[in-house]
Amino acid sequence: MAHYAKIVNGIVTQVVVIANKDTADAQGAEKEHIGAAYCERLFGGEWKQTSYHGKIRKNYAGIGYSYDPALDAFVPPRPGADWTLDPITAQWVAPPDSPTAGTGTGTGTGA
Repeated sequence: MAHYAKIVNGIVTQVVVIANKDTADAQGAEKEHIGAAYCERLFGGEWKQTSYHGKIRKNYAGIGYSYDPALDAFVPPRPGADWTLDPITAQWVAPPDSPTAGTGTGTGTGA
């Protein structure tokens, strides 16, 4: 199964699962652009593939996440105005004076 996220004005509005056969070329090789075109035909809009394991676009896309084309990554909602984005992981990092500082990157839950 392949997972695709719909992007509207840079924000993920929908995530769907499609069969691998709907992402494959005539030789059976899976191609992202084929899956994206399939989703576009079904639902309209712009689609990007995502992965539960973060192997594609750093983070699994969730509704409300943003898509950063410069990083080619899905970015969770920013937990607070003073949090900074780690460009390697596309996760939010708590400010040094935060109670969560030193515990790693943000969870992206908005909490």
